[in-house]
Amino acid sequence: MEDFLELIKNDHRDFDHGKLDGFFGKEPFNLFNEWYKEAFDSKQLEPNAFVLSTIDSENRPSSRILYLKELSEGTFVFFTNYKSHKGIDLEVNKNASMLFFWPGKERQIRIEGTVEKVNSEVSDTYFSTRPRGSQVGAWASNQSEILETREELENRVEEFASKFPSSVPRPPHWGGYFLKPRLIEFWQGRPSRLHDRIVFEKENDGWKIYRKNP
Repeated sequence: MEDFLELIKNDHRDFDHGKLDGFFGKEPFNLFNEWYKEAFDSKQLEPNAFVLSTIDSENRPSSRILYLKELSEGTFVFFTNYKSHKGIDLEVNKNASMLFFWPGKERQIRIEGTVEKVNSEVSDTYFSTRPRGSQVGAWASNQSEILETREELENRVEEFASKFPSSVPRPPHWGGYFLKPRLIEFWQGRPSRLHDRIVFEKENDGWKIYRKNP
C-alpha cells in the first residue's frame, strides 16, 4: 500500500484537451459518432473497446472489456458466447451499462440501457467475417467454465478444426446482442477537475438533455 501511495502522490496532471459547450444536437448518436471518429483518427488504442457491466441473479455486478461492432438504428451491437458469465447475467437481468474511455482525448462515454439478442441473420453475417481461428475457438471454448488444463482447450481446438476443415458454421450458443440506451453521458476532462458532463436521457420519443456537476 505504501508503494502505491508513493507512486500516485505526485499524480496531479490536469485535464486540458477540450470542452463540451454549444449545441449538442437533439439526440446523442451524432455526438457519439463524432467522438468515436476523433478517437479513431487520433489513433487511440482500441477505440471501439468498452467495459460492459452486468448484474447476476444475486445482484452482484461484474465487468469486462468487449468490442463494439456496430451502431445500428440507435443501438450498440456486440458479440459473445451466450453461455458465458455475461450471457447468463443477461438472461436474468437485461439491464447493463457500457463505458468507453479514450484517455488520450480525456473523454469517456457512459451508456445505460437494456440488452436483447440480435436476430440470427445478423449473428451469422458477422461470424462469417471472423478469422478462422476465432471461429474454431468459438466452438472449442466453454467460455467462463472451469478449465482443468490448457491442453484440454487445445485438444478441443484440434477437434473442431478437424470437424470443420473448410467453412465453420456459427455455434448456436454464440451470437450478438444490442444495447438499447436509456441514458448516454458524455464526459470531457477539464482543468481543476471541473469536468464537463452532458447527459442525454430518453424521454418518450425524444431525449432530455442536461448538464451535471463534475
